[in-house]
Amino acid sequence: MERHVLELLLAGDDEASVIALATLRSGATYWVGDRAQPAGQHAGVFKGRLQRMRMHGLEPHGLERAVQLVREHGRPVRTGLIDSADRTWTTLLFLTEDGSALVACAGWPLPLVRKPPL
Repeated sequence: MERHVLELLLAGDDEASVIALATLRSGATYWVGDRAQPAGQHAGVFKGRLQRMRMHGLEPHGLERAVQLVREHGRPVRTGLIDSADRTWTTLLFLTEDGSALVACAGWPLPLVRKPPL
């Protein structure tokens, strides 16, 4: 998928899309999968990841809403990632099966493993 196409798909006004677009425009690397997977499979996996992140004190931007939107979408979705150039932020993308529309996105700071206080 070309960068400018992805930028157009991220034109929403929700917090996760705004952050994803800014990250992409600031020189981030990105990847979009070629194959779609069942929406229910993704929703289940990322609901579990959301719970684990919260257990560790991390509240990802938009992940709860993304899980809901993917589940409601009900059709296969393609996934993608946007990683900031400085490797401090990642965004997870859920696209329609043909890649023509954004179903949802979510983002969180990296690294996920936090160093214990000294």
